[in-house]
Amino acid sequence: MCRCCNEGWRKMPISEVRGNMDHQSWTDDLPPCQQCGVGTAPNCVYGPDGKSSQSHPNEDCHFLFSTECCFLYGVFNGYDGSHVANFVSQCLSAELLLGQLNPSHFDADVRRILTQAFDVVEKSYFETIDDALAEKANLQSQLPEFQKITERLKALEQEVSGGATAIVALILNNKLYIANVGTNRALLCKCTTDRQNQVIQIGRAHTTDNEDELTRLAQLGLDPTRLRQTALIAGQSSLRRIGDYKVKFNYTDIDVLSVAKSKPIVAEPEIHGGQSLDGVTGFLLLMSDGLIKALEAAHSPEQANQDIVAMVAAELAQQSSLEAVAHSVVERVKRLHHDAYASGRQRSPHCSRHEDMTLLIRTINYPLSDGSLTPTQGGRIYPVSVPYSNSQSTSKTSVTLSLVMPSQGTLTNGTSTASTLEGGTPTPGQSPTATLQSTNTQTQSSSSSSGDGSLFHRRGSQAAQPDETGRVPPYVDFTQFYRLWGAEHNEGQGGLGPQ
Repeated sequence: MCRCCNEGWRKMPISEVRGNMDHQSWTDDLPPCQQCGVGTAPNCVYGPDGKSSQSHPNEDCHFLFSTECCFLYGVFNGYDGSHVANFVSQCLSAELLLGQLNPSHFDADVRRILTQAFDVVEKSYFETIDDALAEKANLQSQLPEFQKITERLKALEQEVSGGATAIVALILNNKLYIANVGTNRALLCKCTTDRQNQVIQIGRAHTTDNEDELTRLAQLGLDPTRLRQTALIAGQSSLRRIGDYKVKFNYTDIDVLSVAKSKPIVAEPEIHGGQSLDGVTGFLLLMSDGLIKALEAAHSPEQANQDIVAMVAAELAQQSSLEAVAHSVVERVKRLHHDAYASGRQRSPHCSRHEDMTLLIRTINYPLSDGSLTPTQGGRIYPVSVPYSNSQSTSKTSVTLSLVMPSQGTLTNGTSTASTLEGGTPTPGQSPTATLQSTNTQTQSSSSSSGDGSLFHRRGSQAAQPDETGRVPPYVDFTQFYRLWGAEHNEGQGGLGPQ
């Protein structure tokens, strides 16, 4: 039994264990990490009228702890209920933060402790459902004679079913360790000396697209070709899970797994690290499977990592709170997904629904913006408005870009994947850079539903017609730019802009 589950809990029905874990937790007394922010959004299904609804309660959960010894973060994606994800998030922290880790440990020690923690927590979870499983088996044996017990069987099935995937990050001795079980994702973004953001995906999802996983299962006697064709096993794509007793104990009843020599679906984490964070400036992202798939559906799988990093960098340039950064990014992904669905274009069929979304951001020597700096150029952000029109829709809106008046140093043009943390004042002769920025209004959008992964559509080919003075209407609205520039440089709007 894991350390957060005492002997009293061991004897409780699983429903009572859940109740206790929902209302009292030893982790409530642990200080949350102040260098982290978390954004979440519930699952969503779009109806024929375009309206959205939630198909089930939120099943994601997370933790972010700071202790004298280390930092610990995790994102957990539950399915068929949130109880397994909640159980794992609370008990896993107990297995790692009650003296098991200390600065004297080597990398091999940390990997061993992480692996053992996942193993202990899953075994502890199955102990909590032992009685329910026994009652369920007993009732099933009586079914031919007592049909009235079917309702109780349904309730028991709900108690014992479900599982979770997990992505956990540990920082110990300024080294980063990632433990992954399933399909969540970790990205490490490093700001390089040439002012670019180097994006590193740590590990791969444990699905049938992962050749290492197929090799592992082939060694157990399973057919990789059949596994690829099946894709989903017991309703889930992940080949590593915590809980889910059906695939753990009854895998011989599942056709594609039936010939396995031993348990094929496991909770053993794939561990990466420790990777030194000495001299690193950037941020770490932990993302639930729902967030990844929503972004991939709206744009393309190839662009998802770069897109999410660009969004985070843009929000870090504006927000003074990591919670606000994470929330804004999740909201932006929601808008991109919805707009892709509503567009009726190439990505629309992939965007009829999305699962719960969680994003955890942990900065690494990356100071929060005071509202006047951008990680792109270290300059001041001035908004401009660019019209956006979907070629398959009559609706029009606008996209907020930012002109970044650069600080001293070499200018790097492009999107917000360029980065520097050095402040400064604008240098004469330098040109501004256009950078994608977020907007919280419903009349603006950072979305493009094209299938090429780009964030913006190109302007239509129709030429604007000149007015009686021979001028064409402006394509970009600089009104806000002129107003803010004039206010901050003690100039009226008439002192800057077209004459």
